[in-house]
Parts: sequence; C-alpha cells; structure tokens
Amino acid sequence: MQADAPGDIPAPTSSPERRTVRHPSTRPRRAGSGPSLLAPGAAHDPYWLYRVLREEYPLSYDAPLGAWLVSRYDDVATALTDPRFAGFPHDGAPRGGPAPLGLCHGNARCLPRDRYAVAAGTVPGHLAERVERTAYVLARRIAGRPQADLVEEFCRWLPSGAGPDSGPASDAAPCTRHTGLRETALASLLANLLDDPDLLAALRIEPALTGRAWTETLRRDPPVQIVLRRTVAEVTLSGGTLPARAPVACLIGSAGRDPERFAAPDVFDPFRRDQDRGTPGPADCPAVLLGRLEAEQGLRALLDAMPTLRWAQGFRPAATGLLTRGPRSLLVRP
Repeated sequence: MQADAPGDIPAPTSSPERRTVRHPSTRPRRAGSGPSLLAPGAAHDPYWLYRVLREEYPLSYDAPLGAWLVSRYDDVATALTDPRFAGFPHDGAPRGGPAPLGLCHGNARCLPRDRYAVAAGTVPGHLAERVERTAYVLARRIAGRPQADLVEEFCRWLPSGAGPDSGPASDAAPCTRHTGLRETALASLLANLLDDPDLLAALRIEPALTGRAWTETLRRDPPVQIVLRRTVAEVTLSGGTLPARAPVACLIGSAGRDPERFAAPDVFDPFRRDQDRGTPGPADCPAVLLGRLEAEQGLRALLDAMPTLRWAQGFRPAATGLLTRGPRSLLVRP
C-alpha cells in the first residue's frame, strides 16, 4: 500500500497570527515557526521531525500543509477525544469521538452503544473461521519456497481474504472494508518480531503474547501516522492556544513515542508496563477486533508452517509513508 497524499488538507487562505507561548518546563516558543511535515525526507523517516516538534514546537502552524501540528501525547489525546474538536474535513463528523485512529476510520457505528457494534467484543464465529483458514492456506503456499515476500504473499491477502463481504456484519462494519491499514499493521508486526528471534521463539511457546506484541506495534509503528481534526472552539494545549475552526493534524506517530508518556519509547517492548491499549481505536470497532484476530491467527499459521522463519540473507525492512506508514517488503527464508 502506497503512502497517502495529504490531498484533503486545504491550503491556508492567510497566515495565522503568531504568538509567544510558554510551556511550564521550557523557554518561550513561537507558535508557527516549526519544521513542516512536507520537508524533504520526512516521509522517509518522520521520527526525527516528531522529536523536534515535541521538544521545541509542541504547537506549530505548518503553512505548506495548511494545518496546526499537535505532537505531544497528552495534546493528541485531547484533540482525539475532547468535544471541542470535530471531524475533518466534514464538520458533520462525530464530535468527541470516535476519532479515526489506528485501524478504525471513525465511523459512528463503531460506538459501543450502537446496535450494530460487534457484541461482547468478539469477532463472529464464521469470520474467525475464515481468518484461520485463510491464514493457514497462505502460510502453506509460502512454506516450500526458498524465499518469499510476506507483504506481497501474506499480509496483502489475509485481510482481503478474511474480511466480511456480505451480510449484516459487513453492513455494520464499514471500517472492515478498508483492508490496507490492517495489511500495513500486520507487516509492521511481523517486521518487529523477525527483528527479535528470541521474542519470536517465545511466541511459539506462548502464543498469547501475540496480543501484547500487536498492541506494542500499533504504539511504536502505527499504520496511521496523522489524524485530521478541526477545532469547534478555542482550545488551550501545552504549547499554546488553538483558535476556533482551525484545522489540526494530530501526529499519532509522535504521540506514541513521547518519552513523557512511554519509557524508552523508541524500543519495541511487548512487556512494557506502560502499554496504551487505546492506540488501535474504539474497543468495539469491528476493524480493531478483526485486525487483532488476523495478527494472532496469521502469526500462528506462519510459525506452524515455517518453524525456522527468518530474514532473507542481507535483507533489512524499511518503512515509508507520510499519512500511512509501514514496510513495503518483507523478504524471508521460510
């Protein structure tokens, strides 16, 4: 899946008023003077830019992008949940949630109170069986080859082959029809695990650990890097004050690596005590439930079919993308 282009963010009609803001623990900052997400190299490696924004420009106006940038964990959480923010670009989108996040596209039907939401936080039995069957078929096809690309031959086909295609579940779960995010998240999970042979060996013995690895992947390497919102009223954040009706780019990738919220945030650690279980999206979103199931069944099928699964000689995965991000290739020796 190629990176999304920020085509739905309008160009600013005028420059915002510059103001001096003071963060409790830092020197005064100038809102609006930070680096742009469209700077050369940002899509290749945005995390250096996120670090600069969190530390030096926690609230800045990105003129080339046409939106305010919010990069700290607490500020991003506010923008995603506070009723003073609405969906963007359509002001009729839900206010106060569910905001698009992780694997969820923010559809109102994802709210737990809605009668269409998946009951009891589980995937229907017929879908669970389809996920398991699809995962094992794909894994067995790869197992006999000297080399394979797990993105092209596994991650891309498991969500599209296992997702609902008809019936009430499909009608009630618009998020599940967007398989690209689940494909990207699954690829990031496999990349993180293949980088740690000891952890992969532990998962063979204790498959239940896959859930923690999945949650950690969505924190450290979220498939959705940026979520767009719009202020309904003036809002004060840690870096300054947002005006009313302002477009806001919530930097999910930056929030997940905020050292004020997560210890050693750049390290992939499924056993960390400060896991954030809200990263994938609303707990009852069908896409969130289905994505986790695909990760668990997919990894189990791969390890059963290929007990010695490892990277191809000399291969290193590389993630790319601006709005969505993940590895585009995973070359392995089955």
